Amino acid sequence: MTRPGGSGGPGRGRRLATTAALLVAGVLVVVGVVGIVQQGERPPATPSLPDLRGNRVDAAPGLAPSPAAVRRMAVRAADGDAFRVPSVGLDVPLRSLVTVDHEVQPPTFTDAFWIRDLGTGVRTPERGTVFVAMHSLRGGGVGPGNALYDTASGTSRVEAGDAVEVAGARYVVTGTRTVPKPSISGDATVWADVPGRLVVITCLERPDGGPSRDNFVVEARLAP
Repeated sequence: MTRPGGSGGPGRGRRLATTAALLVAGVLVVVGVVGIVQQGERPPATPSLPDLRGNRVDAAPGLAPSPAAVRRMAVRAADGDAFRVPSVGLDVPLRSLVTVDHEVQPPTFTDAFWIRDLGTGVRTPERGTVFVAMHSLRGGGVGPGNALYDTASGTSRVEAGDAVEVAGARYVVTGTRTVPKPSISGDATVWADVPGRLVVITCLERPDGGPSRDNFVVEARLAP
């Protein structure tokens, strides 16, 4: 679902190197989708996954991660952790993965994903930025990211002061913004590794149902 620039390890030096690489060469890409599958419509080669309503949703051709890429993501189970935004009724499992070939493409349409090799860990939020990515869907599909903004108007459903819970840590939203996909890799404010900060990224779907052109970014700070 996303595409940053380079895998790193859990150490702070490697985290900073990864973030620096993102500012130079990283590109954040959110996987597009075709929409809800109607019986008999889906070509056999098109990946299809359930959305939050249990409907099968097709990934756009060529944009879904391959099985080999999914294995390299080293996805870890939620283990009881959750991503919650109570003000918009969002409550989904929190899983995790690592970047693969400068890309982050969450392999499900039902979970939020902490990006383990960027910023800091969800258990040590005071040490840096926690980066979370999730899918938004179009064509009738519903992913976690769809709860964060109104597709028809492109406006945010979350407001400054709203709570966000990530693996038990509570954050307070400080702002939201839209960033064009081609320019997000060079946006230093997105990728800054700042103690006690949360960045949530999804794609901003268009009301006409066309491919997403922008990323929707929610920023928050660790609650005292």
